[in-house]
Amino acid sequence: MSGPAGSLGVFANATAVVANGGDGSGRYSAKIHSGWDIGGNANGGYLMAIAGRAMSEAVGRPPLSLTAHYLSPGPAGPCEIDVDVVRTGRRLATARATMTVEGKPILELLGTFGDQVPDDGPTFRREEPLDVMPFENCTPMRPAAASGGPALMDRLACRLCPEDDGFRRGEPTGDPTMRGWFAFVAEEPVDAIGLLLAADAFPPPIFNSDIPMAWVPTIELTVHVRGNPAPGPLRVAFRCRFIHDGLLDEEGEIWDSAGVLVAQSRQLSLMPRQVISDV
Repeated sequence: MSGPAGSLGVFANATAVVANGGDGSGRYSAKIHSGWDIGGNANGGYLMAIAGRAMSEAVGRPPLSLTAHYLSPGPAGPCEIDVDVVRTGRRLATARATMTVEGKPILELLGTFGDQVPDDGPTFRREEPLDVMPFENCTPMRPAAASGGPALMDRLACRLCPEDDGFRRGEPTGDPTMRGWFAFVAEEPVDAIGLLLAADAFPPPIFNSDIPMAWVPTIELTVHVRGNPAPGPLRVAFRCRFIHDGLLDEEGEIWDSAGVLVAQSRQLSLMPRQVISDV
């Protein structure tokens, strides 16, 4: 298991996995916890984090790049992750995995895992950290009990940039962008597994377009882990560039409190479906 439950933070405990049988078969058991959901189905980044932790434990290295294809929603309850280690090299390992609920596949994943090696080669940065207002000046995401929004918000201490908050008042900005800050409640540290959730925890940027706000089903999500975050909230931005033929894309950047890029994400989603409550 990824650690004694009593010694883990809330997120670490909610994504803990147990190796079955100790026979090296690559099968792990876990639990999809309630409270990490949107409308009763687990957040896609949260599911990716559970599976990513199992894959990471199977290869003994943190994720560098992980892609998930979503086959079916994930309700709260027991789940299993079958991990197949494709290759293990000196620095990198590749693995694929399937997450199932009651024998039904809900997630297929393929990833590369390896330890970050700071200063291993030249550095080039075309863009500076995102221009986001200070954490204390941004708008807190409202708890589910106060807003009727996703239960996930009770687990996070996220804040939205005021310039991107119009959708919550029924006044979308017209620019499909969401910027702000990501953090766990109780200041739980964010590691490589936590970054997988951070990449999918904010309201979809399409909410700031002129398209009605509704559930946005993810088809595929890829996260590149670029570094281990320094302590403190993470500065994030998500943008939608192209919307057509019933599909949309979303690109994300995540920077730590020291101004270092620690993750990038990209996902393909269906156009908004069933209308959901405010967030």
